[in-house]
Amino acid sequence: MKTAVIIPARYGSTRFPGKPLVSLVGKPIIQHVWERCQAADGVDSVIIATDDMRIAETVFAFGAEVALTSPQHATGTDRVAEVAAKLRGFGVVINVQGDEPLIPPGLISALALRLREDRALPMATAAAPFARDEDPVSPNVVKVVCDARNRALYFSRSLIPFERERVSGLRPLRHIGIYAFRRAFLLRFVKMPRPAIERAESLEQLRALHAGSSIGVVLTKSVPPGIDTPEDLETVARLIKTRRRVLRTVPS
Repeated sequence: MKTAVIIPARYGSTRFPGKPLVSLVGKPIIQHVWERCQAADGVDSVIIATDDMRIAETVFAFGAEVALTSPQHATGTDRVAEVAAKLRGFGVVINVQGDEPLIPPGLISALALRLREDRALPMATAAAPFARDEDPVSPNVVKVVCDARNRALYFSRSLIPFERERVSGLRPLRHIGIYAFRRAFLLRFVKMPRPAIERAESLEQLRALHAGSSIGVVLTKSVPPGIDTPEDLETVARLIKTRRRVLRTVPS
């Protein structure tokens, strides 16, 4: 079963216009994301999906495959689905957001493996424990509760589960916005009506749960920082530079 990673990228971000093309340690942000996806085991193709020729020309220049899509898409998932509909011979499609330059290649591989190993799952995503300095109450951070098989029970911007009584060892899980879909399910998913819980929480993964579909959750140790605002750029740049310094000091 072949796996394609599709990276949706748009120029007109409200909080950070032109974000995919902004330089991060000497490369456009979108190139960092593409390189991380290329490094993942078990991935047969990496495609950047965009409706903007500025992004398309930059992507083509550094050697990536690019697909031009409609400018009318409401979400990155819709953009990914347009490209996936034209793919042949691919059973799994992984949606990696274009503002995640530190996405671990191993996490991408783990999502593909989860769908290969559990044939009953139509889609999978990821989560990690909250870091000590993170606020799990914030509505800007999505939480997920899983069952005993690491399948999602619910996602919410509210803190879940609610602790009526203090329970030792209970740690909320922070959702990571990367998704692996079976291609056939993805094409059905984008045509499903948006239920009230999706509209209320503004979380499209609730559409799948509302329809009775299961979502596997791959657990990882930490959440890779993405770039939502210009301020995030400096934070991620420091992490990349630190990592490079560490690698240079490791004996070969």
